[in-house]
Amino acid sequence: MLLPDLNAGCSMADMADIDAVEEAWDALATVTDVERIVPITYMNSSAALKAFVGAHGGAVCTSSNARAVLTWALDPDRTGQAIGDKVLFFPDQHLGRNTGFQLGYGAGDMAVWNPRFALGGLDDAEVKAATLLLWKGHCSVHQRFRPEHVAAFRAEHPDGIVLIHPECAHDVVELADEVGSTDAIIRAVETAPRGSVIGIATEIHLVKRLADTHPDKQISCLDPLVCPCSTMFRIDAPHLAWILEGLVEGEVRNRITVDPDTARWARVALERMLAIT
Repeated sequence: MLLPDLNAGCSMADMADIDAVEEAWDALATVTDVERIVPITYMNSSAALKAFVGAHGGAVCTSSNARAVLTWALDPDRTGQAIGDKVLFFPDQHLGRNTGFQLGYGAGDMAVWNPRFALGGLDDAEVKAATLLLWKGHCSVHQRFRPEHVAAFRAEHPDGIVLIHPECAHDVVELADEVGSTDAIIRAVETAPRGSVIGIATEIHLVKRLADTHPDKQISCLDPLVCPCSTMFRIDAPHLAWILEGLVEGEVRNRITVDPDTARWARVALERMLAIT
């Protein structure tokens, strides 16, 4: 199996694939009861991973509802029985870690699962002790933001507002005035007072759009090198126009198909998420 370079700029969805996740699940089964592990996949993942999660009692999450989904997986219900004792969270370790801290878990409750190593690079005791098993993956854009970016912004704008996306590393998130999903960042900008100076740690196209639509506020990206998300930018105006023109002509271009079994279990995982939130 060829695994991606986890330090390269591949898309987050490429950080975990079905073969690697199935191998991880089999490895976990040798040291713990996988019936008590709830797999959670971030929305930025393949249909195959969503199907895996659906078939194994888990759910999909977004950056907006990750807290609700992890709460569902780990908090005891009215019978006093939690759905699971552990969560395997993929493909983004940072969203899982930041959400875990929000829920009151500590660093000792978390372990990073590196698919390049046997048993994720962990020993039996570490697997058994961890409540949150975090897949070693990340967003290539959000992982660029560093504490020194926040420090530089605050030095120049002592009264500025720092907004951080939860896909950023935890040491950056700790320095934020507000942490939230894309939607939460948009709402925070909209409700900030006129004249606010706002530094944002997220993808540059969103930051630029917010700056354009809120000229009464000074909005900038915290990363001075401004690295756009090449994966998101694959969906551009020319290609969208090409697809729409094809539909007008009666031609479906770049059709995506999913086999029935994958579609069925992926739908289960998505419907669980919707029921939770």
